[in-house]
Amino acid sequence: MSADSVPLKPLGKEDIRKLESALLTISFFSQETLQAIGNPHERLTWVDSLYVAAAAFARDKAGMTASQIADEIGVTEATVRKHLKGETKAGQIIKQSYEKLKSEGFSVAVPGCEQSQQVKNLEDQVKSLQETINKVKDLLNQALKALS
Repeated sequence: MSADSVPLKPLGKEDIRKLESALLTISFFSQETLQAIGNPHERLTWVDSLYVAAAAFARDKAGMTASQIADEIGVTEATVRKHLKGETKAGQIIKQSYEKLKSEGFSVAVPGCEQSQQVKNLEDQVKSLQETINKVKDLLNQALKALS
């Protein structure tokens, strides 16, 4: 799913699904969520809460009422309202994820992969330097031929 294909104001069920999926993905890989689900006793409730908050938030952005959202996702209106107001931790994380999506687009940094990205950057730099060295060698060889 590309950043351009995630609608911030969904117009239909497919758009709602896209926004919901993006919010869940961004939220799931946030440092805060990873710490919270590190506890095996809370893991299931956290995943469930994040889903309900993302589902409620995406539907709210599509213009659905709390009552319609509650009926569609199978929770109470009170639960929907709490998530939408950010009164729950899951609701707060989903709101933060929406703001991140709005400002940065759809991207997820997977914890632990930063070193891999650093290695990739270094490899790119080495490749660029090797290309520069080869160009300089070619120029030196051409200069030597011209002098001979």
